[in-house]
Amino acid sequence: MLHFEHRHERLIPIRRFALRMGRAMLLWLGLTVVGLAIGMIGYAVSEGMNAVDAFVNAAMILSGMGPVTELKTAGGKLFAGVYAIFSGLFVVIATGFVLAPILHRVLHSFHIEEGKSDDD
Repeated sequence: MLHFEHRHERLIPIRRFALRMGRAMLLWLGLTVVGLAIGMIGYAVSEGMNAVDAFVNAAMILSGMGPVTELKTAGGKLFAGVYAIFSGLFVVIATGFVLAPILHRVLHSFHIEEGKSDDD
C-alpha cells in the first residue's frame, strides 16, 4: 500500500513524498471514520443514543478522553469498555500509518550510499 524505496535507491523527491503523506493521511482518515462508525453504532444499539450523542461519546473515547454521557445499561458499559480497548490499539495503529513515511524518509537518508558500488 505504501511502497517505500529500498536501501540502495535514491531519496524520493519532496513532491512524491508529499503524495505519499497524503495517501497515509487519507488512510488514517478512512480508519478514523470506520472507528467512529463502529462506536456510533455500538452506542446507538447498546444505549439507545441518538446520532449526535453516539457521535460525541464515540469521538471522545476514540480520542482517549472518555465517555460524556452516563451509561445506564450493562450492555452499554460492556460495549464502552471493549470500544475503549479497541480505540487505544486503533489510535496506535492509525498513527503508525502516518508516521511510517516520515520515519522511513529520515532513516533512509542515513542509509543512502551515493557513488559506492554494489560490492562495498
